[in-house]
Amino acid sequence: MQQELRKLPSVEKVLQNREIQNLFEDKGRNLVVESVRRVLEETRQDITNGHPCPPLAVLLERVLLDASTRWRPTLRKVINATGVILHTNLGRAPLSDETRAALELAAKGYSNLEYELHLGQRGSRYAHAEELLCHLTGAGGGLLVNNNAGAVLLVLAALARGKEVVISRGQLIEIGGGFRIPEVMAQSGVRLVEVGTTNRTHIEDYEEAIGDETELLMHVHHSNFRVLGFAEQAALSELVDLAQQHALLVVDDLGSGALLDTASFGLAHEPMVQESIAQGADLVCFSGDKLLGGPQAGIIVGRADLVASLRRHPLTRALRVDKTTIAGIQATLLHYLRQEATEKVPIWQMISLGLEETRERAESWASNLKEFGVGAEVVPGLSTVGGGSLPGETLPTQLVALQVPSPDELAHRLRTGEPAVVGRIEGGRFILDPRTVLPSEELELQAALEQALQG
Repeated sequence: MQQELRKLPSVEKVLQNREIQNLFEDKGRNLVVESVRRVLEETRQDITNGHPCPPLAVLLERVLLDASTRWRPTLRKVINATGVILHTNLGRAPLSDETRAALELAAKGYSNLEYELHLGQRGSRYAHAEELLCHLTGAGGGLLVNNNAGAVLLVLAALARGKEVVISRGQLIEIGGGFRIPEVMAQSGVRLVEVGTTNRTHIEDYEEAIGDETELLMHVHHSNFRVLGFAEQAALSELVDLAQQHALLVVDDLGSGALLDTASFGLAHEPMVQESIAQGADLVCFSGDKLLGGPQAGIIVGRADLVASLRRHPLTRALRVDKTTIAGIQATLLHYLRQEATEKVPIWQMISLGLEETRERAESWASNLKEFGVGAEVVPGLSTVGGGSLPGETLPTQLVALQVPSPDELAHRLRTGEPAVVGRIEGGRFILDPRTVLPSEELELQAALEQALQG
């Protein structure tokens, strides 16, 4: 072992190699030195464990690989061929061309984020989206925060801290990542009063729970699951009537944030923000990156006086959004104002994509793949909305099913390729769903498949 350890070159000897020195300009000398030391230490451990010292050429290759890959960005582009439109693990809603351009414009230089250009004085960052939110939903005021959990936290902390909030047991849901509505609510400092049962809660249950310390009635959309069979929940309109009788507030947490009627696309009806406002909810909270189709944000709309009080609350500062998010939400909302969301917002393009269109794209893909001797068949299938929206709802699609020796190996090659491609495996075949692949990504997908299949 000692003889093998003596063969190990010094750090300085490795750094004298011309190929290693060529990395200095691109990676920086310090990072290259770190790579050399790391590779030599790993090799020293291998020798200690009984392996021979590799030739210098092998060590140099390891250093070059380490220095080239260790510090590259970990957040990479992924082509989503799973058929899950709002894929939480893959970043949920892709943004429209106009939205991406708005983000870039806000990021690349200065902007009037908090400056009134016509007055020459300080303004509010929240004004850029508020008028659009009010116009589209019928609300009196609107506010952006960093996500919907933050929106709920802010509303409860500002309006009901130290007071009682009544909520149905059937609406104490857990959202993605293990975050639970009761835990988020508890952090706001309110006292939860649970009423009814998991499957059935009546308006009388709320009425019986109202006391001197009650401040607010909370309504939470299930979003990511359904309760079927012997089930019932009090309607939002019933809560509004009851709250008005007792001078209480009603807050509706919709989660998904639909501004379009999903039923018109062959899906179940997802509660819409403007419907909640019309039914009299004092405040409505929803997400920016779900069915709205914009960047991640929490959005609060409702009574102008309540929104104004939220804007002044200290927690708003901790939850505030940056200029790029504001620009992105504004650009996304403009698509709805112009009634072009189904043509411009990617998630609505995917939802509205017809079965014949998916078939044409699938047949084109399958034809290209057959040129490589791969068994590729077009088969019927189902796409899902995902992202905690429309649970159990599916859209008919046409899939490309690849018959390969090892679907798992192909899936791994595609995931680790450039760009990464994520599909799914069903019935021993690797599956691609055209619905969630943007038309602009098709050539990249074809190249990635060719590379993975040849590898």
